[in-house]
Amino acid sequence: MKIAVATKNQGKLKEFTELASKTEYEFIHIPEDIGELPPETGSTFYENALIKAEFVSKKLGIPALGDDSGLEVDALDGKPGIYSARYSESGTDEGNCLKLLQDMEPYKVNNRSARFRCCLVGYFEGRIVKSYGSLEGDIATEFKGSKGFGYDPIFIIKNGFHLAELNKKEKNEISHRSEAFKLLLKEIHKLAS
Repeated sequence: MKIAVATKNQGKLKEFTELASKTEYEFIHIPEDIGELPPETGSTFYENALIKAEFVSKKLGIPALGDDSGLEVDALDGKPGIYSARYSESGTDEGNCLKLLQDMEPYKVNNRSARFRCCLVGYFEGRIVKSYGSLEGDIATEFKGSKGFGYDPIFIIKNGFHLAELNKKEKNEISHRSEAFKLLLKEIHKLAS
């Protein structure tokens, strides 16, 4: 079964390609001529993932996988949350990280706990499957590492490393997206039934 990955985020596409390499499913990139994905108007990760999956599935006539994920910081009452990709004015990975570090200035040593969250939604002809994953950690005070994307350079995992210091294989063993993907694989066959 071919499943379209409803994202234009190159970092996410690379992770899905890695995660899917040992599955029976063929996860494909969406074609360039599909146009812009619909705006993320949902109020939850689930709603935003569903918007993308349903749009792409209906456009291509095949099952689609939507992903919405982000970073929740406890000291900031869960922000940036669903706005993680567009947290700063520039909306770039570096801009988002710099804004978050600035917003965390009052919490130099205390209350820097955070988590990455991911919701995956598979959609085809009205059938929906979903899964969730999370990764606990802390917000660093500086950038470290050159791998990964998004907030990885300022996210410290439990072993003290920044997520951007891990190689693809190491990250895929623990990431929020990996956890959600493994759970979704157990359900995804329902899209074809």
